Amino acid sequence: MSDDLRIGVIGLGLRRNLATAAHRPGRGSVVAAAADLDPAVRAQVPGWYEGAVAVEDYRTLLDSPDIDAVIVATPDDTHEAIACEALRAGKPVYVEKPLGISVESCDTILRTAYETGTRLYVGHNMRHMGVVRTMRDIIARGDIGEPKTVWVRHFVSYGGDYYFKDWHADRRRTTGLLLQKAAHDIDVVHWLAGGYTTRVNALGDLMVYGDLPRRAPDTPRPDGWLREFDWPPTARKDLHHVVDVEDVSVMNMRLDNGVIAAYQQCHFSPDYFRNYTVIGTEGRLENFGDRPGDEVRVWNTGPSGYRADADVVHRVPDAAGSHGGADESIIGEFCRFARDGGTTDTDPVAARMSVAAGALATRSLRDGGTPYDVPPLDPRLRAYFANGQVSGA
Repeated sequence: MSDDLRIGVIGLGLRRNLATAAHRPGRGSVVAAAADLDPAVRAQVPGWYEGAVAVEDYRTLLDSPDIDAVIVATPDDTHEAIACEALRAGKPVYVEKPLGISVESCDTILRTAYETGTRLYVGHNMRHMGVVRTMRDIIARGDIGEPKTVWVRHFVSYGGDYYFKDWHADRRRTTGLLLQKAAHDIDVVHWLAGGYTTRVNALGDLMVYGDLPRRAPDTPRPDGWLREFDWPPTARKDLHHVVDVEDVSVMNMRLDNGVIAAYQQCHFSPDYFRNYTVIGTEGRLENFGDRPGDEVRVWNTGPSGYRADADVVHRVPDAAGSHGGADESIIGEFCRFARDGGTTDTDPVAARMSVAAGALATRSLRDGGTPYDVPPLDPRLRAYFANGQVSGA
């Protein structure tokens, strides 16, 4: 008899690749059941995952003794309710990023995990991306000294198609793209810099997509919306009927260890690119691409003019699978954690802190750039998760 972890997946939309990564019959985990509101999606489940059953109501999975753990990959504004129900049902739960759409929703999830003692895992898969791990290894070795400032530029060429044609464009569902899209990057800033944001300010606006043609409410998205892209950005049409999130934003952060960081996001760039720069007391690193085979370059031999060849060039390691192998790696870590517990590279507290920074930055940009302090987490919760989700820290 197989001892595969039997996983129930809630939501098979844009992150169905997580379920695909989890379906490894005979190799540790299988998708045993899936819940989705779309009957067309449910009809395909048996073909996607042999032996899996499809249901409309996710509570069926939570009530089933045949389900060992659940993956929550539903829209952001549903994470709090579904994750808390799963935790109360005693099912180890993976919540796709962001953990929630407000500080309060994140804290409610963390508190529920603490009170129930059920294992909680958050899908910040960028911690498993080769480019991020390469940068972290460089910093850990001391190749650039002590990090003092981190800059991130995020150009999202398909932003108008991916984020302005569905629920992502509605701030009631996401808070804003400075939270929803940036949660990964803010978490990486925290991981590389070794601290959490305590104070933020930001500026942003809806510069391009605010006046473009929108679909009527309850109108389906156009066929091929994730495969066929309009250009230039002003030619985009069929946007979501609610568009009230920013398409460009700039965020400044002060971390609890003194590091100063900045993040920039644009959803009408002609190219997709995510660029990190970390400057320490003895050097600088910068990534040129974030896929296997791309490079992280280091300058650390002293003052000079700009040298594109750098002093040391590190190649991002090869990896197969979605997000440069990160999805497969993070699902493997979740399955091990759900079964055995222990430490993980992802961290629910870190996930909460990235949401908190993004949420307060969004408040700032909608308040003319007013600085805001990030509210601290309950010390009991911080201690509980620092102790590997075991009471008695």
